[in-house]
Amino acid sequence: MEAGISDIVYLMSIFVLAIFVGYFVVWSVTPALHTPLMAVTNAISSVIIVGALIAIGVDAGEGGSAAKWLGFFAAIMAGVNIFGGFLVTQRMLAMYKKKK
Repeated sequence: MEAGISDIVYLMSIFVLAIFVGYFVVWSVTPALHTPLMAVTNAISSVIIVGALIAIGVDAGEGGSAAKWLGFFAAIMAGVNIFGGFLVTQRMLAMYKKKK
């Protein structure tokens, strides 16, 4: 890394760029592709839950308490994301069913 750029500035700039790229990618998706996009989002969240469960179960010494609480919080947030993703996917798929 350059001597003049601190690590936090470098990482924050990547994070901000990722926010902008994600925003423009998601909003430029055609409606026909929203359901597959939600399926991929649910798959990513399931990987996050696996990582969170590993963080909860690992004995990390002195800093282990903070890691366990952050892992617990990540598992809850990813679970909410998965549940919401399935609800949105069901609603989108219901739009394509014939009404009686």
